[in-house]
Amino acid sequence: MTRMPTVFIPHGGGPCFFMDWDPPETWDKQRKFLADLPASLPEKPKALLVISGHWEERQFTVQKNAAPPLLFDYGGFPPHTYELSWPAPGDPALSDRVQSLLETAGFPVNIDTARGYDHGVFIPLKVAYPKAEIPCVQLSLRSDLDPFAHLAVGRALAPLRDEGVLIIGSGNTYHNMQKMMRAMQGGATGAPNGVEFDRWLTDATTRDDPEVRNQMLAQWESAPGARDANPREEHLIPLHVVAGAAGAGIGVKTLEDHVLGAVESAFAFG
Repeated sequence: MTRMPTVFIPHGGGPCFFMDWDPPETWDKQRKFLADLPASLPEKPKALLVISGHWEERQFTVQKNAAPPLLFDYGGFPPHTYELSWPAPGDPALSDRVQSLLETAGFPVNIDTARGYDHGVFIPLKVAYPKAEIPCVQLSLRSDLDPFAHLAVGRALAPLRDEGVLIIGSGNTYHNMQKMMRAMQGGATGAPNGVEFDRWLTDATTRDDPEVRNQMLAQWESAPGARDANPREEHLIPLHVVAGAAGAGIGVKTLEDHVLGAVESAFAFG
């Protein structure tokens, strides 16, 4: 099969793509980006491996469930958003392959046979793959959020790219929810922004030397505006996994959106 790229996508806020907003176009740019994602790939993936900012475990943990349910792990949204469906099948063989690759690389791995897809998976992928016909497996973050470890896990997963698997990091480059909620409620004090961090992150991610790129990403916390953009980095660290899996592939910025006062970006690695 053709080698798959690796991608980092924003998954918005809660079930944002499936509810009304004021103004109505608030999430249109991200929704269109996700809907256009399949057409940007060299061919249809055989399977999806998703690393979401909404699943952390003490050790890396692989979902192994032939028919994962949905985890409605958000609160306070309209009733219809708890009735969404996205019945993508799991892929136990891919789960076994992920476990083998990580253990060979020296990472202890747990298996979770009950877990469903969290909203960092089913919300963006319901837009990208509404037919839910491609098998999907989720891999957790490790709860220490060590950037070096997540880059290394990405490197261990790289062979999947030649096996038809699209590796997706699902998070947000700006995730200061306190400031974003204040902006949504009309507050001006301490408004979100993230432009300075986004500029640095774009420079780091698109470097033409992958070793320099990964070293910069490993030291992301020292970037200007880093902790303002990510008071806690669980939504950024999926980017490290897909950058690690990119190998020598060069990163490109595929989306820059300004929503709820903040800048959110997406990246792909060839």
